[in-house]
This record gives sequence, C-alpha cells and structure tokens, in this order.
Amino acid sequence: MPAGETIDIQISIEAGGWPDAGVLEALCARTIVATCDYLERVEGQPFPKAGCELSLLFADDKMVREINGKWRDQDKPTNVLSFPAVPVTPGQLPGPMLGDILFARETIAREADAMDIAFDNHLIHLLVHGFLHLLGYDHIDDDDARIMEGHETRILAMLNLSDPYENTSPA
Repeated sequence: MPAGETIDIQISIEAGGWPDAGVLEALCARTIVATCDYLERVEGQPFPKAGCELSLLFADDKMVREINGKWRDQDKPTNVLSFPAVPVTPGQLPGPMLGDILFARETIAREADAMDIAFDNHLIHLLVHGFLHLLGYDHIDDDDARIMEGHETRILAMLNLSDPYENTSPA
C-alpha cells in the first residue's frame, strides 16, 4: 500500500487449535498487503488515505454455524464469512471500517486435508477470498466468479501459492 495508507488488522481468536496469535498476525498482514498492492496496481483500487480497519475472527465450526444461520439462513458451518461494514462495488473507495471476516477452523482443516494442501495455504486463500468480498467482489454468477477467481489466483501466485481453481469451473 502507498505510504500513509494502512490497514489496521484486528485479530480475535475465539477458539482453540489456531496457530499462535503472532503467527496469524504475520500471515494476515503479509496476505492483506499483497492483496491491496495487487488491487491498487491492477484495478486502481483506492483505499482511505487515513487508513482503515479490518476485523478478523478466528472461530470454530459451532460459532460460524450459528452466525451463518442467523445472518444467511444457512444452518451449517462454512469456511469463511465476510461482512462488509458498508457495501461497496469493486474499485469504489471503501470507508474507514472495511468489515469483518470470520473463519471456521475445523472446516478449513477438513478442506485442506481433502485437497492435500497445507492448512496455512488454504487459510491464506480464504483470507484473500473474504477480503475481496469486503471490496465488493462476488461469485454469484459465472462472469463475476471468473473475475474474482482470476484475482484470487494472481494474488496467490504473488504469494507463491498454486491456483486453487485449477481444473474447476467458476463457483
């Protein structure tokens, strides 16, 4: 991010089994900086000059299931949930509060095992995915999915991670 522009990342670990807070902070900071750098360079994404705040909640399946049921009428856990503070469209200047991203540890671990990838690599992908949602990206239709997944793939490549969508159709 350009000088003077920062994202204050607030981390809350609400369940056991997550990496140490310092490890999570470093992983999240590196991932968010790479994502912002990419979006600024490729898409011209602006960020507030005074900085902004991002909340990350590291939870378990039970907590995410409850939140998913309450806010999305889906009585099941999911790997990641994103709640933008204010809805924006891609390329629009977000407000000082970007929003919240929640992660379900057991679901992420199961998915990482099933895909035979490292837990941290899957978490990084989901952080990028969730952050893009806060900035207005979505994958509801195939065209939007291609755009969002293309961004994810290129950001992950910057972080030396493989394409999670290789040999799949848009979600």
